[in-house]
Amino acid sequence: MKKIIIITLSLLLLVTSLSFSQAVGGPDPASIGVDSAQQKLVEVSVTKFEDVAYWNSAMPVDDGFIQIRRFEGGPLAKEAIAGEEESNVQERDKYVLGAKVQYIKRNMGSFAVFPVKPLPIEGITKTLSVWVVGRNYNHVLKILIRDYLGREQELSIGKLNFMGWKKLAVAVPPRIIQSEHHFSNLRGIQFVGFRVESNLMESYGSYYIYFDDLRAVTDMFDEEYRDPDDMADGW
Repeated sequence: MKKIIIITLSLLLLVTSLSFSQAVGGPDPASIGVDSAQQKLVEVSVTKFEDVAYWNSAMPVDDGFIQIRRFEGGPLAKEAIAGEEESNVQERDKYVLGAKVQYIKRNMGSFAVFPVKPLPIEGITKTLSVWVVGRNYNHVLKILIRDYLGREQELSIGKLNFMGWKKLAVAVPPRIIQSEHHFSNLRGIQFVGFRVESNLMESYGSYYIYFDDLRAVTDMFDEEYRDPDDMADGW
């Protein structure tokens, strides 16, 4: 009986001493990683597709033909970016960009709509979204971007199997490199364009697609709180 009591007391003392040393000394593993990094998330408009002269299109000639035009209109459900009205921002938003594809044979090819030069997005981009008119086809829309290292990446934003305007969005995964810790002022990605992968069973006749208001939700913390007397690299 005495041996059992002694062993029990020894175990209690050991547990107490371990708990005390953990509270006073080393870090608690349960609390590591709980605190998140500071962020300043801002929604910005990358392009509203107002100037058709700024846009190009491409499609293999063996698959068909493509042309682009601008049209008046836009989605009625589109909401203004937070803070624009309060700041009296009067950016023109009257037109949308339309593309017409004329297939000459069934194929699993693709066509692209892209700006004459890539559009930079400041900060660390978290999500990209765009308003698109679908025509209930099973074609797949993809966003082409260029990462911090200049490598082109492709993000699938979804199928176009819906009617009318719809806001499509995609998260930018951590595998997309957007910064380098030595150069805090050279951050972000560039928007390169859209690519539509044609569905084999539905790549015939004429196909129409319309775009409006490409936006990004981006983390502007480092840009917002950068020292005003810091020097700008890249010269």
